[in-house]
Amino acid sequence: MQIILTIVALLIVLGVVVFVHELGHFMAARWAGVKVNTFSIGFGPAIVKWHDRRGTLWKLAWVPLGGYVSIYGQEDMFDRKKFKDLPEEKKKGHYLSAPAWKQFIIIASGVLMNFILAWFIYSAMFMFQPKNVQLPVIGQVIQESVAFNAGVKPGDVIIRIDDEKITNWGELIIAKELAANRDAEVVLVRGEDLVQVKLSPAERWGLVADGSKTELRKKGFFDGLYAGARETYYQSKTLLVVLKQIITGERSSKQLGSFITIAEVSGKAMAMGFFAFLSIIALLSVNLAIINLLPLPVLDGGYLLILIIEAITRKKLEGKAMEIAIMCGWVFILFLFALTMWNDLARVFGLN
Repeated sequence: MQIILTIVALLIVLGVVVFVHELGHFMAARWAGVKVNTFSIGFGPAIVKWHDRRGTLWKLAWVPLGGYVSIYGQEDMFDRKKFKDLPEEKKKGHYLSAPAWKQFIIIASGVLMNFILAWFIYSAMFMFQPKNVQLPVIGQVIQESVAFNAGVKPGDVIIRIDDEKITNWGELIIAKELAANRDAEVVLVRGEDLVQVKLSPAERWGLVADGSKTELRKKGFFDGLYAGARETYYQSKTLLVVLKQIITGERSSKQLGSFITIAEVSGKAMAMGFFAFLSIIALLSVNLAIINLLPLPVLDGGYLLILIIEAITRKKLEGKAMEIAIMCGWVFILFLFALTMWNDLARVFGLN
C-alpha cells in the first residue's frame, strides 16, 4: 500500500509542477502568435492524445518524469538561414517571427509560472491552515557552544539574523542555514533591551527552543499573500545557497537526490495530510524554477542568457560553437541525472 501511495504521490507532484511550467511556455507562445506543435506531459509513446482547434497535439505519455512544449521553429534559433529560406506562408507562427522580447517572455514564462504556483500554495496555506508556530524564544543554551560563548541566554528572543527578520523558529533555522559559512549578526530581545551578538560558523549554534512558547497563527488575505511571497523567496534563496555550497565543495554532492527522493518525500507528505502534500508541491515548484534558471544552453536560463547576450552585442549566436555548447549542456544534464540516481540507489541499498 505504501508503494502505491508513493507512486501516486510522485505522479501527482511531478504532473502538477511540470504541467504548470509547460503551461507558462504554452500560454506565452499563444499570446505572442507563435504556433505550439505539441504539449506533452511525460515522454515517449502517448497513452492518450488529441488535437485542439489550432492544431496543437496534446498528449499524456508513458514515461511520467517530466514533459515538454514543442514550439514551432524554436530549434532554428541557432540556424537562422533555415528560417530565412522558408516561404512566407511557413514563417507565420514561427518562433523566429516573434521579436526577441517576445521570445524572452516565452522562455521565461515557464519559470514564472512555477514561482506563481509556489506563491499561490504558500499563501493559501498561510490563509487557511491555522498553524501552531514555535516562537524564536530560547529555552536552553548548550554549555560551551557557539551561542553560549557569545553570551546568548535562555529567555532571549531572536528577532533578526543578518538582514532576515525572524518571527518563528523555522525562519531561524533557514536563516542559520544561509549563514552557515560566515559570521552571523544576531539581534536578540532580552527583557526590554536589544542585544546584538556575533555567532561564528558551526554545524550547531547550541540553541534549544522553548517548547512552551508557541502561537496559533492564521493570516488574512493580504498578509497571507505577503507571507506566501516571503516563503517562496526564502525557499528560493535557500536552494541557491545550497547549490553554491555544493559547487564550491562546502557541501557534499551526496545531498542531491533523483526522482526516487522526490517519490519518498511526496509519499510521506501525502500520508501526513493535504497541507503537507501541498507544501511539497510548492517546494518542488520552486526547485524546478531555480534549476531551470541555471545558465545551461539546454535549460530556460541558458536560452534567456543567450537572448540577453544577443541583445547586448547585437549579434546572433549560432553555428558550430552553439551546437557544441548545447551538446555540453546535455552531457552535464545526463551526468547530473546519473549522479542523483547513484546517490539514491547507494542510499537505498546501503552502498555508501
